[in-house]
Amino acid sequence: MSPYREGPAAPAPNVLICSGLDPSGGAGFLVDARVVQNLGGRPVGVITSLTVQNTRGMRSCHELDREVLGAQLNALLTDIEIRACKIGILGSQDVVRELGEHLDLTRAPVVWDPIIAPTQGDVLFGPELFKLALEALGRHLTLITPNSQELGLLVGAEITNLAEAVEGAKVFASIAKVAVLVKGGHLGTDQSVDVLCHEGGVEYLKGQRLPSTDVHGTGCALSSAIATHLALGLPLVDACREAKQYVAERIAHPVSPGRGAPAVL
Repeated sequence: MSPYREGPAAPAPNVLICSGLDPSGGAGFLVDARVVQNLGGRPVGVITSLTVQNTRGMRSCHELDREVLGAQLNALLTDIEIRACKIGILGSQDVVRELGEHLDLTRAPVVWDPIIAPTQGDVLFGPELFKLALEALGRHLTLITPNSQELGLLVGAEITNLAEAVEGAKVFASIAKVAVLVKGGHLGTDQSVDVLCHEGGVEYLKGQRLPSTDVHGTGCALSSAIATHLALGLPLVDACREAKQYVAERIAHPVSPGRGAPAVL
């Protein structure tokens, strides 16, 4: 028998997920929870929007009761130590305000995937609601992860190449006072290049460009993976780099649960 006794394993860090419910499991809360658990975190969370969708696309979004959402957040944040938070779609002004108020109860890093314009579907998040979200959530945010189309909507300029993505990220980071990771899947570069603009400068996160780009849930998976790596103690740049690699591996082997687009996992 070994003279050394193994101590108890360190508990998995709690990652708060605040995102919408996709009944098909291709995006949103169900993907977020799977990613967090796969990477060694423990998912807890609240639903911010009820959606009607399947693998063929989004049909509608429905608001949630503000009092119930607030009560859920209060119950979680006054009891459980949160090590990181991932925010996805915000279904209404009430949801934005409740999150802004209750995140005062934690100092954990917060990653927001704004989901203004998902890979499949129309613009979901108007400029008025986004402005309110920045006002309510801004002081809590560590990172925002728009895709190139979303960044273009945020800065009022079309983003079609890497140089424009860098400039747009710098502009938005200076306005929002938060780090920005621009997902570069549709920038037309030979490699898949994401642009991270943060206090330390600009980082180019490069990876192999995969033939399959129309995979559902990639943005959800990326932001959840970043949040989980932050919860595990990685610095921001390393967390983004590790998350990008994780998602690339999932894109290379997507699943097809229905008759529409494949999903990231």
